[in-house]
Amino acid sequence: MQAFVIHQFGGPEVLQYQPLPVPELKPGEVLVKTAAAGINPIDWKTCSGGGASAFIGNLPFVPGWEFSGTIVNGNGTQWQAADPVFGMIRFPEPAGCYAEYIAVPADQIARVPDIVELEEAGGLATASLTAWQALFDKGELKSGQCVLVLGAAGGVGHLAVQLAKWAGAHVLGTASMHNHEFLGDLGVDRVIDYQHKRLPEHAKDVDLIIDCIGGETGIEALQCLKPDGRLVTLPSVTKDIVAEAGKAQNRYVEAIRVAPSAAQLEQIIGLYADDILHLQMSGSYRPDQLDEAFELSATGHVCGKLVLSFT
Repeated sequence: MQAFVIHQFGGPEVLQYQPLPVPELKPGEVLVKTAAAGINPIDWKTCSGGGASAFIGNLPFVPGWEFSGTIVNGNGTQWQAADPVFGMIRFPEPAGCYAEYIAVPADQIARVPDIVELEEAGGLATASLTAWQALFDKGELKSGQCVLVLGAAGGVGHLAVQLAKWAGAHVLGTASMHNHEFLGDLGVDRVIDYQHKRLPEHAKDVDLIIDCIGGETGIEALQCLKPDGRLVTLPSVTKDIVAEAGKAQNRYVEAIRVAPSAAQLEQIIGLYADDILHLQMSGSYRPDQLDEAFELSATGHVCGKLVLSFT
């Protein structure tokens, strides 16, 4: 098979598309022929020596933690050959999803309904699980509460606003002006232009903040919370300073590291199949275009999701 491999940390230039053996299966694993792999900031951050690089062990390393594809070998599990599946697997340990074939834990994936395109499913798992776990596990969101999503047009953000609306929340979101119409179409009750407005003057008494930006933006947003509100911050590189600021202001702040969950994926793909949840696909890239996708992702201005297509 062909797979993307890095032999040293660095920018997109360190990615090599090269032959590797098809993975051998261990008990509880299935073999999947990859249709698409999601391209996430954690991928290029890890390849550059940040991100999850502390968890990947020795190089070489095959990036990628989310995928869609079809089962080739069910290996005695509940999965059968030709079953369409998707998932986010093993995170933050190496998962090797930037490859034509993947050895996948059978208990970390969900079936893709026939009406859902595999390429779309390839970009859904990581962002939707992050949004779900931030809102419902860490954020303990309840119907009728007010949610503020920082970076609402991004991969996680645009799914978080939809899930929050589905759960009965009043949703505010920050975005640049050119994404306001997009977020309005997704159901955001009020979009705030982060480039020209001071956030605490436009969002008050918020129950829950989903912080997809971090740093000074996350710290400033603490002023928007109710006294008993909470902020869930996603970017790992700034989580400590946001938490310290929250402590100083007597505000509840919690960081999140997304975890695989087949049960949550089943709920998410059900909402997707029922047309309640939508994934904004910002771009599908062939293997020879992956460096372009990494460069775009690194700008921090992607609206929706990028995927690497193997079909």
